[in-house]
Amino acid sequence: MNMTIRVAVIGAGLMGADHARIVAEDLPGATLAAICDRDTTRAATVAAPYGAEVASDPEAVIARADIDAVIVASPDVTHAPLSMACIAAGKKVMCEKPLSQSPAECLAVMRAEAAAGRHVMLGFMRRFDQAYVEMKAALDQGRLGRALMMHNFHRNVETPAADFTGAMAITNSAPHEFDVVRHVLGCDYTAISAFQPRRSDARVAPVMMVVETDQHQLVNIEINNNAAYGYDVRAELVGEAGSIAMTHVAYTRSDAALGSHAAYEADWRGRYREAYIRQNRAFLCFVTTGVFPAQASSAWDGYAAAIVAEAGAKALATGQRQPVQMIAKPELYA
Repeated sequence: MNMTIRVAVIGAGLMGADHARIVAEDLPGATLAAICDRDTTRAATVAAPYGAEVASDPEAVIARADIDAVIVASPDVTHAPLSMACIAAGKKVMCEKPLSQSPAECLAVMRAEAAAGRHVMLGFMRRFDQAYVEMKAALDQGRLGRALMMHNFHRNVETPAADFTGAMAITNSAPHEFDVVRHVLGCDYTAISAFQPRRSDARVAPVMMVVETDQHQLVNIEINNNAAYGYDVRAELVGEAGSIAMTHVAYTRSDAALGSHAAYEADWRGRYREAYIRQNRAFLCFVTTGVFPAQASSAWDGYAAAIVAEAGAKALATGQRQPVQMIAKPELYA
């Protein structure tokens, strides 16, 4: 007998709405059962096209017997508490990044999982993006030789808020790079340095980081939240025998008036649409089989991202290279 997984999405903002659409339209075997948001009007707008229920109390939704799995896309400060509520209720949860910006809070989630088993899959969707998939395959298959360096840049049109800071670029934007680089290289970090140039205006300037790995590789990460021209993420992995670079993703190019033009996305949602679908399909498989997807990010990976981000923010504030010191990986995540 086929079983339909009833999924609740907590949070009806941009990401919640996107996850709701994916569950309803792109996940055979899943049903969008409920949309939960403190703003029930916003929740109703997301729920209406799919006939989903509307709720305002996330803890009550998580506890419902007719909800099989949960996607958390509410504000960042709610991620760890709601993930722990899902663990307590015995529900698998796909939690948007970050698990928490506090390493201590990430440790609390891991302790809850140590007692109850694996429940939390973290939404670092770049692991499912085809470009990074191909990069990792090229390295794992030996086509690049030993990895030496990885160059990364992550550019947005403009900051999401006027009070956005360089430290927030490290703690809010860079965790995607922190996670996917660890995944591609199969490494952990040992130290981080951070630098910031000066702009001619009051906008937050780019942040440049150099991260050292436990395999003696160097990783540079540029976060430019006011790049102006478009949303643009690229990377190059350099090995002893060759390199592999991500190309700009554009479906068309226009040639006219002695020029050539390729468009950029306005934000991340179009660029990573397919990665989100792949990620959520992997989550559904996790729910139905109980087997954690090898490609996915865990609570441990959320902790690793929080630790290096915390050290990076300190490096930027002090102007000094900072060590990245992690606990030993718990057996549950080995």
